[in-house]
Amino acid sequence: MTIELKMLLYATILLILQLIFQVLGEIIQNGLGYALSARDEDPESGGYSARFERAFYNMLETYPAFAALVFLLYATDSWSSLTALGAQLYFWARVVYVPAYVSGIPVVRTAIWATSLAGILMMAWQLLSFATA
Repeated sequence: MTIELKMLLYATILLILQLIFQVLGEIIQNGLGYALSARDEDPESGGYSARFERAFYNMLETYPAFAALVFLLYATDSWSSLTALGAQLYFWARVVYVPAYVSGIPVVRTAIWATSLAGILMMAWQLLSFATA
């Protein structure tokens, strides 16, 4: 299994863990009764629960592009040291992003997000180079 595919597997596990943390945060903040309800009433917002939720949704915004790029790399067999580094940058930045976001560190959080985006762009660059060759 290539590094890029491993990072995709690990990113998928991270996505699932973020979903679990988001749900647990909501249960802790709003109670199990709210979590089991139809959730028609607005819950108490803010705090760690809301930060976990926003970090989770931010992961949902980048994960599809990352997955698509990994699958395109696989389909075109265009792996390289650049794509391996890009996949690792994406994954490890996403791992560090969650605690940075939940703890409310604004500038550091944005820098970490930009690092994950740089990883995606590195993978896309390799595919563009491969497509134009």
